[in-house]
Amino acid sequence: MSDARIYLDHAATAPLRPEARDAWIETAATVGNASSIHGAGQHARRVLEEARERLAAVVEADPIEVVFTSGGTEAVNLAVKGLWWARGADADAVVLPDGEHHATLDAVEWLEAQGAILRHVGIDRTARIRSEAFAAALPGAALATALVANNEAGTVNDAAALSEAAADAGVPLHLDAVAAFGHVPVSFRDWRGDARGRAGLAAMSVSAHKIGGPAGVGALVVARGAELTALLHGGGQQRRLRAGTQDVPGAVAFAVAAELAEAERVAEAERLTVLRERLVRSIRNAIPDAELLGDPIDRVPGNAHVLLPGASGETLLFLLDMAGIAVSTGSACQAGVPEPSHVVVAMGRTDAEARQVLRFTLGRTTSGADVDALLAVLPDVVERARAASGPRSGTGS
Repeated sequence: MSDARIYLDHAATAPLRPEARDAWIETAATVGNASSIHGAGQHARRVLEEARERLAAVVEADPIEVVFTSGGTEAVNLAVKGLWWARGADADAVVLPDGEHHATLDAVEWLEAQGAILRHVGIDRTARIRSEAFAAALPGAALATALVANNEAGTVNDAAALSEAAADAGVPLHLDAVAAFGHVPVSFRDWRGDARGRAGLAAMSVSAHKIGGPAGVGALVVARGAELTALLHGGGQQRRLRAGTQDVPGAVAFAVAAELAEAERVAEAERLTVLRERLVRSIRNAIPDAELLGDPIDRVPGNAHVLLPGASGETLLFLLDMAGIAVSTGSACQAGVPEPSHVVVAMGRTDAEARQVLRFTLGRTTSGADVDALLAVLPDVVERARAASGPRSGTGS
């Protein structure tokens, strides 16, 4: 397959921002472990804590609440497993919406093997968490977890309402904000509200590479009163919630990317919404049975999750990649094996439909010319994919 000339998979990873790259290189050139007590170490510590303060300001949290991690997956695992291990003795249930990211699903599945009892909460046909069912599942639970924005369908949930419900039920909540951060308003402080202790919003995960920072850097925002047990031990760093030598260059680059993403967010949301709507409208005109999945309005601005009946998503991806256009299927890829999208199935679609979706995600570097280039080849690609798939069947909803 050719290297993509047109990149429409920003939700998978965004192009590295030059400013973040330069900040990483400059910081990496200095010597010092932030845990050392000599001058070089204390300089590194000051740089690290300044980065923590800068990121905290963007997510609207206190600096002490920001725990740097190796990425979104570690942040999610620390939240879910840490809350579970710190639970009360009589609390065994985990409230789990059906459309969560695999970082959460797999972590909770692992906890189930340790004795956790899962309380599944459905999502509707737009991939939105059913708020009444979520609230009804909370009483007596050890913890709850939920996406701020669905990473496949792009639908934005009401994070404030989910947090309030958890606080009312006295249950700690983890919000996965990885797909939302930098694209929609995110405020840890507002969502936590006046909750105290363990109840309500306890932790929120974010990641750098989704907003133009480096891969391998993330953070878990942990409320002061939350009780978590660490995944990693061996140094006592970061409130003893995450041991290990801290990645100072990564933290600085993350902070730079976060500040830039937030400064551009409103204008970029407007620009990307116009581009996305043009893309979706043109796809529907050229391919009348194509269907936009997810909420048509309350969604991540650059996300277009499209069902193309009768065409295998895997084949579509291959043909577009050969044309120099990088997109994603809506399916989760576990160890390189494509599977039907669990999100699409949870939305009430068939397994066949769950294999017939593409996710186009636009971002900071996307231009109108990129969208035009996709539209120029997509109808032919869909026709070829449908021919390769044989007679159309099993595409009903």
